[in-house]
Amino acid sequence: MNKKSITDVDVNGKRVLVRVDFNVPMKDGKITDENRIMGALPTIQYLMEHNAKVVLCSHMGKPHNIFDEKIKLNKKEKKAVEALPAEEQAKATAEYIEKAKGDAKKFTLKPVADRLNQLLDNKVAFAADVIGPDAEKKVAALKEGECVLLENLRFYAGEEGRDPEFCKKLASYCDIYVNDAFGTAHRSHASTAAIVEQGFVKTAVCGFLIQKELEVMADSLEHPVHPFVAVLGGAKVADKLNVISNLLNKCDTLIIGGGMAYTFLKAEGYEIGKSLVDDEKLGYCKDMLQKAKDMGKKLLLPVDTVIAKDFPNPIDALIEVKTVKVSEIPADMEGLDIGEETRKLFADAIKGAKTVVWNGPMGVFENPTLAKGTIAIAEAMAEAKDATTIIGGGDSAAAVQQLGFADKMTHISTGGGASLELMEGKVLPGIACLNDKD
Repeated sequence: MNKKSITDVDVNGKRVLVRVDFNVPMKDGKITDENRIMGALPTIQYLMEHNAKVVLCSHMGKPHNIFDEKIKLNKKEKKAVEALPAEEQAKATAEYIEKAKGDAKKFTLKPVADRLNQLLDNKVAFAADVIGPDAEKKVAALKEGECVLLENLRFYAGEEGRDPEFCKKLASYCDIYVNDAFGTAHRSHASTAAIVEQGFVKTAVCGFLIQKELEVMADSLEHPVHPFVAVLGGAKVADKLNVISNLLNKCDTLIIGGGMAYTFLKAEGYEIGKSLVDDEKLGYCKDMLQKAKDMGKKLLLPVDTVIAKDFPNPIDALIEVKTVKVSEIPADMEGLDIGEETRKLFADAIKGAKTVVWNGPMGVFENPTLAKGTIAIAEAMAEAKDATTIIGGGDSAAAVQQLGFADKMTHISTGGGASLELMEGKVLPGIACLNDKD
């Protein structure tokens, strides 16, 4: 994926529309995690320092389309209303709509604009709409080296609906389009792909964040240095069906941990007690085990597991556990983390690798008692000095950051869903639409 970046085009004096990912966690109107803001800063700063007029756009959460003439119920609410007796539906609809009006405050990007303004020398304005009069006014008033952040894109149905008029209006704000939101690059929405695909913008390039994803993660998946070890965890096999199959074609060793491992263990004939299992995917797991054998690939599963009577509630509660071989899980207990022998087995495989890609924790890492498996993987990757070590976003990224290993990794992806689709070998619409280098 040899795509042009912001350094390949002249941005001086140009209006540049940048799709960023400011879908940050919020509590009581305050940002609780600034990683996505900080990740976008290099691109924004470069554009401002090179005299561009910068227009930022992003989504936040899943709000109702509150700037439409009529607030519409979402699919879940509509289904709930339709299930009620006819005489109760009007009242329920009115209650849902009244509640939806709170989305304007809950999902506004105003706190992000305020934080950006602090970080960028008071050169950031905030537009209270996206394609309305306030945005038009503030975009028109931009001077070179200044920036405006538009309101939440998902306040408009046209964003997810790829509405041509919505795309055309967004495009009218810019001479150049920049996508720097890797976390949404797998979505084919107006601001992520359609604005270019529908021909409203001709010059479309990536920012530094996506450039790094392409240079490190995408390239390592396409052209890995061997030995290549892939580590998959998380709860469900169903979430990673195509990932498992595609990685088996590329890697030398595939490690399976986390909740999904118990479906593989059951497919091998083990009794797994109350452990998480997807019985509908047992056939698939058997096929993947056979595929690995036929291809001469190593597929490593846990050999021992940390078990408990029940899942911790709350998730970080004290919990009584013991470690047993995977052949000895009692019927009334469930596996919640990989055991000591497995940690060593997995770590040894990682330490001998030249490329390591990891997506998904090894256990319930949010609980201190059940985090040892995930810590062991992070430590092994940190100690693999000669390897390219890549964290594929999502819970793995959160775990590495929480455990203090972030600075030891070659690359931590900013998009869980996008990373998984890269691992599947899929084309990401938000990247495919960008201009190719000559």
